[in-house]
Amino acid sequence: MSAAVIELYPRRRSLAVGGSRVVRGLLIALALGFVALLLVAPLIAVFVEAFRKGWEVYAASITEPDALAAIRLTLLTAAIAVPLNTLFGLAAAWSITRFDFRGKSVLVTLIDLPFAVSPVISGLLFIQLFGARGFLGDWLRDHGLRVIFAPPGIILATLFITFPFVARELIAFMETQGREQEEAAVVLGANGWQTFFRVTLPNIKWGLLYGVILCNSRAMGEFGAVSVVSGHVRGETNTVPLHVEVLYNEYQLSSAFAVASLLTLLALVTLVVRHFVERRSKGELR
Repeated sequence: MSAAVIELYPRRRSLAVGGSRVVRGLLIALALGFVALLLVAPLIAVFVEAFRKGWEVYAASITEPDALAAIRLTLLTAAIAVPLNTLFGLAAAWSITRFDFRGKSVLVTLIDLPFAVSPVISGLLFIQLFGARGFLGDWLRDHGLRVIFAPPGIILATLFITFPFVARELIAFMETQGREQEEAAVVLGANGWQTFFRVTLPNIKWGLLYGVILCNSRAMGEFGAVSVVSGHVRGETNTVPLHVEVLYNEYQLSSAFAVASLLTLLALVTLVVRHFVERRSKGELR
């Protein structure tokens, strides 16, 4: 009886291995099918439609005055929002992971607030604060300042939406590293700034770059909150995503897809850089 069991065991093992290979193959095929259908095919479709009428139409679509104005405003918004959120992310991550203080859990919760609030609701909050009938509307009007339906409102909305990206990435990164190296630097006589620039910053550089990449990508591609506060003034308050919407609503499909291809290229570049950063960070951790 035992001999029969011993003889049967290799067969059962081979069946199990064969079955696992079949299941693995099916799962991989299913995953690749979803990726091809939901990710690769739409990306290809964007570029096919963008170049459907030729290179001349494509170039004209991305260089016409309204498109250039949208690109400039998008770049300006990202150039302001990303550095500010990077500074905040560094300060918040340093404080949360290196110090114990009252209200720490509240700060962590508030950092995640933009993830929980709909971007459209975020835009409405800024209108309630800075709009003509908002809490600060009279004061802004008396001082000749305009926030809503102007670039400042777009920048503020983008700041809010991209608020957590750098901070959240650095908090997780710094928590896994611990405090040992920084404590050793302090024991050896380094002050706070020396410890930060010579120990902390070199150790978190890849996590910081990763967070900045994600923040920049979201800042350039944000639609919901920016759409609410922009007013959709062509050539003045339309960012690239809003300009794509305007072109699409006007049935200028080739132009809409041509401008959309710029955001698609940004997404692809972001993925490539992200992959490079992940590999470098994992290589250094080893």
